[in-house]
Amino acid sequence: MTATKKKPGTFRKFIIALVLIILVSLIATGVFYYLRLFGPNVTGNKEYLYIRTGSTFNDVYNTICEEGIVKDSTTFKWAAYNMHYISNNSIKPGKYRLHEGMSNRKLIAMLRLGLQEPVTIAIKNLRLKEDFAGFMAKKIEPDSASIISLLDSSAYVNKFGFTPEDVYTMILPNTYQFKWNSSPHKMFSKLYGEYLKFWTPERKQKAEAMGLNPIKVTILASVVDAEALHDSEMPTIAGLYLNRMKKGMKLEADPTVIFAAHDFTIHRVLNKQLAINSPYNTYMHTGLPPGPIMMPSLNAINAVLDYQHSDYIYMCAKDDLSGYTNFASTIEQHRINARKFQEALNKRHIEH
Repeated sequence: MTATKKKPGTFRKFIIALVLIILVSLIATGVFYYLRLFGPNVTGNKEYLYIRTGSTFNDVYNTICEEGIVKDSTTFKWAAYNMHYISNNSIKPGKYRLHEGMSNRKLIAMLRLGLQEPVTIAIKNLRLKEDFAGFMAKKIEPDSASIISLLDSSAYVNKFGFTPEDVYTMILPNTYQFKWNSSPHKMFSKLYGEYLKFWTPERKQKAEAMGLNPIKVTILASVVDAEALHDSEMPTIAGLYLNRMKKGMKLEADPTVIFAAHDFTIHRVLNKQLAINSPYNTYMHTGLPPGPIMMPSLNAINAVLDYQHSDYIYMCAKDDLSGYTNFASTIEQHRINARKFQEALNKRHIEH
């Protein structure tokens, strides 16, 4: 029986087919892994991914799954393993901006490098330290209790030249940028740095010429700001208070009594409020209060530094209730102005 001979080229065809199969397999494998790493996976469900301080990879992974941040959580986990994002040392807390269609590789690289987006915060018009702490706690990771605890720590704020009563003078109204996971200490350092920049040698010299320092200027500015409904009157009001201080007179500023009462709905200060025994009651105590009664605007601080020179020592709101002020140099003129204002309040039945 004659052996069957293989057709010429059969072996070569087999080799070519084998090579093609291997190439297709390699290409398919490459596409598979390429899509796992470079294919779009981030959804548009969330604008940011927040990673809290002390988080583990499992915490991050659970957040990503629960908030639907990626389409395929399995490929994300696979990519995280292959990009060495599994260990806790690789987890960096922060606020990370997400873009729809981001790949696993781009997302994980951002998280590994800690490329978080800074938080821009406009701080202004916050009356109390507690208001500030609550406001900041809504913007960055630390809670309000941890922020207040730091500001109320004599041992901590004394190192910077403040007391818990006057440390709020350090926080100037401005727009700041913080990392979302900034600790209260880092937040304080940032604010203190801006405070030092604001208090230039020129501003300090102006304060010294008045017999004040930056803290006392800011405390006085808080009273001026609370008293003035119109910024244009701030320099005049500041000059009036400085005149009273030079004469050893009490400031007798209604906003300080309202602060002492902690009732900011009061529109008309009565004798019962004037009787409140508080170091913030400037009808009862001579000199400045121990701390600011609000966060003053930069306009108010500059109004104190560039106060208007005058001989005014009395002021009273105008009886047209426009928010503008009648200023007086004598008690006789002041009594006339005060009587008109009281009559205007009585006419409108404004009792408190």
